[in-house]
Amino acid sequence: MAQARVVRFYLDPPLKRSAERGQHNFLTLVAETLIEAGFRVAYHRDSAEEREKSRGRNGFALFHMAPPTTQRGVTIRRAYHYPFWAIEPQAERWHWHVARSRFNPETLDPALAKRFTEFWRKRLFAGWQARDDGFVYVPLQGRLADHRAFQTCSPIAMLNEVLARDPRPVVATLHPGETYSVAELSALQALVDAHPRLTLASGQMDRFLPACSCVVTQNSSAAFNGYFFEKPTVLFAQVDFHHIAGSVPRDGVDAAFAARKAPLPAYACYLWWYWQHMSINAGHPSAKVRIAQALRRAGWPM
Repeated sequence: MAQARVVRFYLDPPLKRSAERGQHNFLTLVAETLIEAGFRVAYHRDSAEEREKSRGRNGFALFHMAPPTTQRGVTIRRAYHYPFWAIEPQAERWHWHVARSRFNPETLDPALAKRFTEFWRKRLFAGWQARDDGFVYVPLQGRLADHRAFQTCSPIAMLNEVLARDPRPVVATLHPGETYSVAELSALQALVDAHPRLTLASGQMDRFLPACSCVVTQNSSAAFNGYFFEKPTVLFAQVDFHHIAGSVPRDGVDAAFAARKAPLPAYACYLWWYWQHMSINAGHPSAKVRIAQALRRAGWPM
């Protein structure tokens, strides 16, 4: 059966109001692109009730940072910082188009990439000065004792690997937005007690990221930010920005750690490629073209 040319946006209440009033730059561009392609746009709350209804509704669906409920659905999510966005048929970043694409710096203009990266570094990280104070920065996320499907080991086991493989001081930071159990905090404290060169802190990315020698994490966005400061990175989980990092899921733990000592990758070219070529820059004249391309990739009849 042919699908109705209607796209329903499922959004939390503040975002829904902003989109309906045309006050959200990216969602307004998405709506305009769809309307110009002959679709009608409708707005719904992203509630459990509406998500259940979405499964049986005709037409197409768009969700914000949530898995689509139908094969005719997509999710939208920031590509780490405004105004860069992704539109994907799956919510998991490691399944995104950019994650499966090949990065080839030899095809890019390094001077253009350098100007682009310097502009965004100054805009996003004003006052942050890159240096090397000789320590490993390990930004932790949540569920420290769990080994989830997209990870190669639990975060606690990852921290043990770092301590076993790198003799430098290690600073592990708790995510300020996470709530940790007594058992998780006790396991971390046991590591601190066993390893005097391990320090535990909370947040403070602005303090630790510019000053570290390298970043080791599951898939924290802090590692993506570290590319602006040319910080070698080891990733223990699947993610979309793995291309220039040492990736344990892709290469194994030995090769991933060895990559820290390789010549520095083309960080500026990568950031230009990831944001300006593979993402949707909502502030760029190409935004609607990129939106239509992403929806076509998802199988929508644009």
